[in-house]
Amino acid sequence: MKLRKLAVLLPLLYATSAAAIEPFVVKDIRVEGIQRTEAGTVFSYLPVKVGDKLDDERAAAAIRALFATGFFKDVRLEVEQDVLVVLVRERPSIASVEINGVKDFPKDQLRDSLKAIGLAEGRIFDRSSLDKSEQELKRQYVARGKYGVSVSTTVTELERNRVDVSFNVVEGDASKIKQINIIGNQAYKEAELRDLMKLDTPNWLSWFSKNDQYSKQKLSADLEALRSFYLDTGYLEFSIDSTQVSITPDKKDIYITINLTEGAKYTISDIKVAGPESVLPHEQIRKLITVKPGDTFSRKELTASTSTIGDRLSDDGYAFANINAVPELDKEKHQAAFTFMVDPGHRVYVRHINIAGNNKTRDEVIRREFRQMEGEWFSASKIKKSKQRVDRLDFFSEVNIETPPVQGANDQLDVSLSVKEKATGDFSVGAGLSSSEGVVLTAAITERNLFGSGNYLSTQVNTSKVNQIYSISYTNPYYTDEGMSRGFDIYKREVDATRTAVSPYRSSTMGAGIRYGVPVSDDATIHYGLSAEHTKLDLSSASPQRYRDYVTTFGSSTTNLLGTAGWSHDSRDSAIYTTEGTVQRASTEIALPVSNQRYYKLTYQHQWFYPLTREVTLMLNGEAGVGNGYGGKPLPFFKNFYAGGIGSVRGYEPNSLGPRDSDNNALGGTKRIIGNAELLFPVPGMSKEKSVRLSVFADAGGVNGMGWDGLRYSTGMAVSWISPVGPLKLSVGVPLKKDTGDKLQKFQFTLGSLF
Repeated sequence: MKLRKLAVLLPLLYATSAAAIEPFVVKDIRVEGIQRTEAGTVFSYLPVKVGDKLDDERAAAAIRALFATGFFKDVRLEVEQDVLVVLVRERPSIASVEINGVKDFPKDQLRDSLKAIGLAEGRIFDRSSLDKSEQELKRQYVARGKYGVSVSTTVTELERNRVDVSFNVVEGDASKIKQINIIGNQAYKEAELRDLMKLDTPNWLSWFSKNDQYSKQKLSADLEALRSFYLDTGYLEFSIDSTQVSITPDKKDIYITINLTEGAKYTISDIKVAGPESVLPHEQIRKLITVKPGDTFSRKELTASTSTIGDRLSDDGYAFANINAVPELDKEKHQAAFTFMVDPGHRVYVRHINIAGNNKTRDEVIRREFRQMEGEWFSASKIKKSKQRVDRLDFFSEVNIETPPVQGANDQLDVSLSVKEKATGDFSVGAGLSSSEGVVLTAAITERNLFGSGNYLSTQVNTSKVNQIYSISYTNPYYTDEGMSRGFDIYKREVDATRTAVSPYRSSTMGAGIRYGVPVSDDATIHYGLSAEHTKLDLSSASPQRYRDYVTTFGSSTTNLLGTAGWSHDSRDSAIYTTEGTVQRASTEIALPVSNQRYYKLTYQHQWFYPLTREVTLMLNGEAGVGNGYGGKPLPFFKNFYAGGIGSVRGYEPNSLGPRDSDNNALGGTKRIIGNAELLFPVPGMSKEKSVRLSVFADAGGVNGMGWDGLRYSTGMAVSWISPVGPLKLSVGVPLKKDTGDKLQKFQFTLGSLF
């Protein structure tokens, strides 16, 4: 047998002394040494086929191609009677990847990062991937400010050409920011600029906020905050010249130095508009521009004006309008003139609306929320409103809209909506605690998207010392194609007022009703409904005489047919962390003439949120209620209005304000007025945390005392937190006006969901 060795290891391919071979025609190809790799895989990468003529150049190319696959650590080519023999040694496969000593990260998260690099169970082991993996683990820790982290690796060989890979991590302590210096500021004090930054030196809240731990991403965000601040206050030529980040040799302390140049403060000298007037006249464009000659330059205002013009054009179908504010600087006078260059582009209409990702929710449930229709001119505001309405369904964890242009057509685009569904049904059992109602047990089974139809079904149980509620509710939000809703309710409500500051009585109410909602705009709805209630009253020896007189006259058991009507308007930017918008609610409840009683109740609430700064919001709330009987009958005492406690006037016992009986228990009344003013702001060092909020408040209110003399006032501080166990509200209120007999309660709280 005659063997001719063509090549051994890859480095020999580049040696000048490599022996040349005599070219020959390959009659057959045989692969030897493979264990896991299929022969067909080798043939697919081998650039030599049967019948090809093999020479030095093609042999070298073949070896390079096989090494490039990463499957082999040794490749040789030999010839045996014109048969090409490919001899390989496979790289080992990874049997397992262990990460030890990790506390700051979920191990699965780190394994996913390593997998992206190429190091994972079942993959081919590559020493370069191992080195990259070490660096990736270190990078993850450095991003959290742990510069002292150390990572070592152990590779253990196993049978059948496999290896175990172990990473041993010593996390170390996080490096702390020792000092932050800002150099070059003249117009603003360093302390004022530092307040704009998230990074900070250690303080009493750093253990929670981690704002004393450096990361490149945090610093970049802070630099952008500084840049935005200066550009929004007139410093058009502001620049950050350099940033230096240094760490002490023991890797415990970090020093940050920011060098900046403020430049001069610019004012706006002139505003011009350029572009065709056939689509939108210049005079109308000028009305959309909020900046005026004489104003201090503000990038924020210029950007807002540009966006407003773009939105106005997009509402007319010009989806790809291009608007630029081109500056003309006078550096001697520190003035800037801006010309708004407006290019509307082509007017486009929507060809198709495509929906993806809704495996459970029916297409029609999503499409009926759209305000942008197929075949009509594109409108950015309608697209935005459509996304908002789909998002408000609360069926999806993600809602994204894209508007890709149609290829080959400059006047069409498609709207592509993609959603990621989340669980809409839940069963919950929990407990709450209230300073007024004691321990509250809750249970609920809710399906917000019944069989993907968008309909709502809920059964709820709520029990406490004072209120016990059992209910079943069903709502079809699109009972009609126009968006009219219809719902049904069955409920049982038991009240034990003997455990409160209210004059003692017990009541048990069972009822059922039907309700409708008619949308009059995207933010406003008219409600009306009809329900039947049966109430049984139980008085005690301590009940006041007026309660006894009522029962004597009308009986301890009553049946009422109630009509309800109302109107609501909600324009808040968020129902959880509101910063702007209003809420208005008006409602009436009337016992119809066929009822045992004859009464009506009217209520109105107006809540207004206004952002004073980026983080501070002013909330004003006003409520008024009035009720009375008609047809010679009074308002039933168990329908009275009450005030006091969280939700009305803090600092006073719940439901304790207003007229009292001989035992100083509250009787309630036929009129109520409440006013609240509150400054809402984040917890210091936790401005990005949207689940918790502090406030300073002033409350006023009363029952059956519409004049100033009958009102009570309080002030104090409060905190609200959407905690893992339910919403927590806590307040410390100081009464500002108190009369003899007033029941005070400075510290008040509720914890848990109260239905």
